[in-house]
Amino acid sequence: METPISLDDILSLGPIPEHLHTTFLRVANGLVQRADYSREKAMGLMAQMLQNPKKFAYSKNKVTNLARSIYDMNKQGIAVPLSETGVGHLPPEPAPYVLNSAKKQLENAFELRSGPLPYAVFGREQIEEGALRQMETAASLPVSVAGALMPDAHQGYGLPIGGVLATEVNTIIPFAVGVDIACRMCLSVFDLPPAFLKREPHLLKKSLMEQTKFGLGGETREKFDESVMDLPEWRATKVIRDLKDKAHRQLGSSGTGNHFVEWGLVDVYEHDDHLNLPPGEYLALLSHSGSRGFGGNVANYYSKLAMQKTKLPKQAAHLAWLDLNTEEGQEYWIAMNLAGDYASANHHEIHNKLAKALGEKPLAMVENHHNFAWKEQLADGREVMVHRKGATPAGTNVLGIIPGSMTQPGFVVRGRGNADSINSASHGAGRLMSRTQAFNTLTRSQWNKALTEADIQLVGGDLDEAPMVYKNIDTVIDAQRDLVSILAKFTPRIVRMADANRKEGRED
Repeated sequence: METPISLDDILSLGPIPEHLHTTFLRVANGLVQRADYSREKAMGLMAQMLQNPKKFAYSKNKVTNLARSIYDMNKQGIAVPLSETGVGHLPPEPAPYVLNSAKKQLENAFELRSGPLPYAVFGREQIEEGALRQMETAASLPVSVAGALMPDAHQGYGLPIGGVLATEVNTIIPFAVGVDIACRMCLSVFDLPPAFLKREPHLLKKSLMEQTKFGLGGETREKFDESVMDLPEWRATKVIRDLKDKAHRQLGSSGTGNHFVEWGLVDVYEHDDHLNLPPGEYLALLSHSGSRGFGGNVANYYSKLAMQKTKLPKQAAHLAWLDLNTEEGQEYWIAMNLAGDYASANHHEIHNKLAKALGEKPLAMVENHHNFAWKEQLADGREVMVHRKGATPAGTNVLGIIPGSMTQPGFVVRGRGNADSINSASHGAGRLMSRTQAFNTLTRSQWNKALTEADIQLVGGDLDEAPMVYKNIDTVIDAQRDLVSILAKFTPRIVRMADANRKEGRED
């Protein structure tokens, strides 16, 4: 049996204030006696907490309350530094993450092709000219191989939102991935009938209020599963290492803009072997958000770096690429894929917490990225890098979700593997108005009327996400019947978004 940890042991870690002596002793010996920690492991955890109290204060762990006490003291200017003895209790630093040997990317200037490659456009009649011009420019890059434009497309930076671009396999364009790397949809379907929503709307609304966090500063204290933070890629580069603590604090939160978490009803039309749900109507939870501040900072850093390394004519400047055979390209590739793992874990945190609040486990979960790049093969066998910026993967039998707006339905889809679309579909309804146009032309009374008519309870949100700023989802879906099969329809009922704050930027 382990020898109890003494007060002298605790004080060897640093100048612990007297009023916390008893608490430190109780927690430390509780780890040894009830959590089966060795003395050294318990002392090591205490040392880690003193070294970084904020990290432990903002997550659910065995020393959370103690960490909050130390962190509150730090904010008041009272430091509790780790002693040399305390440093000796810290676990050894993990081995450094080693990149594949690669050279630095040199600065180079490139001209565009004399004309764009041919590319498919779906739903052309509802796509603005600016998006079409941007797609033409993207298809004129010397590294472009194929392209497609989805029916929800609208103008963005570099590649239009709703644009799909295949480039040479060793090239990746940060602005063709998007600022919110791995922005993602996730749907949980529960074995609960529509009557549950009518019977317990207050419970469902309360669960959204208590179990979700929104906004640029949105952070969560309690974590359901933080194992994503143990991935070795968090040690890969200085950019990633510097953002890890922020990512940890934001795990399980949602951004601003068009990010949401909502309860609604999903109507499964017929049995499908891939969705594997009996036909019928179920209570469902749908969320939309991405990789939070981690992905945004990665995108900004490497977009600027790409523009420094790859010089293009002015109209194509935001389509600068990084070479995956160089250090810079490898760094972005690692960070982008890590952002994908993190975004998925982010949604799982939200869904697990809300499922727990209901006391239910989902019958099925469907999820997909729509701001990402994948190494794939075209129909002719060529290996390429496929960028989907606001586009849903729709390879043969691949499941995905295409949402509408806060008053329009979304759809669970199965990809048809259409080669012309580069195995892609739309990622939503697509905007009709810019945010500025929405603020300048819409009124709150118009917005409230639309919500009332659709029987929607909304918590948060602002006019730039009013339903009138979006295209008609049915028209968008009709334009891509060759790209996806419709398996189920999701109808929103209780919607949670970031509170109105026009001083904040938008993360979508």
